[in-house]
Amino acid sequence: MKSRPFIIVVFLFLTLAMGIGLIWPKYQELKFSEQRNEEKRAEIAGKEEYFQDLKKAAEALKNYQNQLSKIDSALPPDPGLEVLFNFLQKASSQSGLVLTDIKSSVTSKIADLEGLKETELSLVVSGAYTSFKNFLSVLEMTARLIEVESISFSSSEKEGLQKFNLKIKVYSY
Repeated sequence: MKSRPFIIVVFLFLTLAMGIGLIWPKYQELKFSEQRNEEKRAEIAGKEEYFQDLKKAAEALKNYQNQLSKIDSALPPDPGLEVLFNFLQKASSQSGLVLTDIKSSVTSKIADLEGLKETELSLVVSGAYTSFKNFLSVLEMTARLIEVESISFSSSEKEGLQKFNLKIKVYSY
């Protein structure tokens, strides 16, 4: 009978040891899972904050839509040579000039400015000098970014008409 309390204590101790042995790994696994969940929650919260910041930036950009559209028209995504040729034809005829020749060279990327491309054009127009000045004003005032590189001209003996050779650059991204 004396051994009965001892056996009970041993069984309780063994039960406790087995309980700890079986439960402790599950407890550690639970702690690890909780820690991983907290890390994921923090990561999700960070991403939500990032997306909220992006949403605010998009809303702020909507306030500048007019200015952004001006930039897009000055620097279109592609050279759009057909549209540009049409514009140059209309601008020259409205200024009183005759566009006799137009040539474009290869579009090249500008090394200093990432993504910016330039296209060179050679134009030959003929007409009066005042009409040519008006044509240059139209080119200067256009929303498209056009840079006049060089101008040369020759005079014709008939009716005071002059022939103007222009080299211009247009930019796109």
